[in-house]
Amino acid sequence: MMHHPVAATVVKLGGSLVADAPRLRACLARLAGGAEGPCVLVPGGGPLAEAVRTAQAALGFSDALAHRLALDAMGRMAAILSDLEPRLVPARDPGAIAALLAAGQVPVWDPVALRDGHPDIPETWDVTSDSLALWLAAAIGAPRCCLVKSADRPAGTDWADLARSGLVDAAFPAFAARYAGHIEILGPGAAYPPGLDSARAAA
Repeated sequence: MMHHPVAATVVKLGGSLVADAPRLRACLARLAGGAEGPCVLVPGGGPLAEAVRTAQAALGFSDALAHRLALDAMGRMAAILSDLEPRLVPARDPGAIAALLAAGQVPVWDPVALRDGHPDIPETWDVTSDSLALWLAAAIGAPRCCLVKSADRPAGTDWADLARSGLVDAAFPAFAARYAGHIEILGPGAAYPPGLDSARAAA
């Protein structure tokens, strides 16, 4: 439930950026330094989430458990990002996020509070950190949600096209339809907002 809207941008950093450490570190430094204004970081699960997929394929455990383990992977990536960039502060719920923003700090979201389930979030692989970033943006009333990706959004595509191509998850179009704010996909060739272009140059 949204309590008080926050004037911050939700920035989801794709887990694939782990393979592009210079770009990742440059993004973290710019965002933590406040160059893009108030923001909330949402980490992708990266290689930790891929390990969950691999284990599920081998062992056949349920999608519900895989979803919860993928949330854990996002939480571990939040810890990693805050270790790489100590100005980032892990936060577990919208209240903690709002408090950190009010104090001029930069939250990085650990979604552990969703482990017990949420009626708006299916526990399947259709929902990844892409859709969860939109869910969080809606929950805190953020006016903008940016997904930093390792691939660009092809011209003329809608959310359904991007879900079919795999650039965003299968649930993303439905979450996007419920989000009133502005959504951007920022790939390596995107027209970055001021500051994030330096992250591209550092890649």
